[in-house]
Amino acid sequence: MKKIIISLTIALFASIFFLIACSSEKDPAELAIKTAEQAVEATKVSADKIIPDQLKALENSLASAKEKMVKKEYKEALAEATTLTAKAKDVRAAAKDKKDELTQKWTALSQELPKMAEALQNRVNTLSKAKKLPAKLTKEKFAEVKAELDSMKEEWTKAQESFKNGSFMDAVNVATSLKDKVAKSMEYLGISAPAPAPVPEATQKTKVVGNRDSKRYHLQGMKYYNAVESYHRVEFDSEADAIKAGYQKAPK
Repeated sequence: MKKIIISLTIALFASIFFLIACSSEKDPAELAIKTAEQAVEATKVSADKIIPDQLKALENSLASAKEKMVKKEYKEALAEATTLTAKAKDVRAAAKDKKDELTQKWTALSQELPKMAEALQNRVNTLSKAKKLPAKLTKEKFAEVKAELDSMKEEWTKAQESFKNGSFMDAVNVATSLKDKVAKSMEYLGISAPAPAPVPEATQKTKVVGNRDSKRYHLQGMKYYNAVESYHRVEFDSEADAIKAGYQKAPK
């Protein structure tokens, strides 16, 4: 009987200790999840339309941490939620880098496309007045190019609206596709695209590519310079900037 009482007493103290431990882990876990929720919510504004896949991964991690809370796995929930704030910061940084990249591409396309479209329109006007079309240009193909020209103008307007609305990726994709179409039509009509505007020196500067996962950075010409996945990729203006951010030079 005495042994039974001792056993029950030990079990009681163990249960009390377990409850205290759980209680002490629950509050920090709840706070960490609340902080993570705020970080993820703040990230949506900049990442939703630019790097939605990375944002989705962040939201999935938050859902996983919440699920662990429901299962009373407070220690695991705390650990997962704690890393989310840093991850959200990385996603915001990646979104900014991607936005800068897309904005740069859009600027170049905005300079080139109107000039190309104008050159194409002028060529169409000239050939429309000509008594005879060039030898390799059939009437059917010329009619097709003229019809596509109006369609291209509509696509360009939509691309501009997308960019204004913050859909940078959609705008650049549409504009890039449109540039290819215009170039093809110009080729059919026997003209070349106008020379692109010179790229500013600052834009031409070669970037140092870092990998957020490995914390290594790569220089142009190194084996993995172009192999870093977009969701791990971060760019620096110099090696000094990469080192200052805690990155080490890749071995090759």
